[in-house]
Amino acid sequence: MKLQLDNPGREDVLKLLAEHLADMFATSPAHSVHALDPAALQDPDITFWTARKDGQLLGCGALKQLGPDKGEIKSMRTVEAARGHGVAARILQVIVAEARSRGYAALLLETGTQDFFAPARRLYQRHGFRPCLPFGGYTPDPNSIFLRLDLDTVPPDGPPQTGKA
Repeated sequence: MKLQLDNPGREDVLKLLAEHLADMFATSPAHSVHALDPAALQDPDITFWTARKDGQLLGCGALKQLGPDKGEIKSMRTVEAARGHGVAARILQVIVAEARSRGYAALLLETGTQDFFAPARRLYQRHGFRPCLPFGGYTPDPNSIFLRLDLDTVPPDGPPQTGKA
């Protein structure tokens, strides 16, 4: 598997992001959907990666700069056929490494509270993320959980891992 900086406007990525947005709107009320569309992912404050094997798209993820000392994970998505094979964990590792290299003290994210999002919550919690208060422009929402990884308290190799991503 190869991870690379990529363009969210590529045809296969557009399809994956369309599936991502469709699932978000199918599982959450519209006011609780915080997924970014492909145009928003091209903002200069966002760095976007894809994971590919033999040219086939396996997943994607992004890091949005929130300030000089923190960032937000956005648009984490794995193609259905690649789920449970460590793709999301590898993308997350790259994002955490990039956040560390930028000198961020914290990495934050928002994800859903519905059962659909349980695998994502488990992934983040296995990697040391803990619940936190809403950040940035988010407000309390029963459909959202906010998570934070304090990069200065977790070793660079991350917390001990258990199970598959």
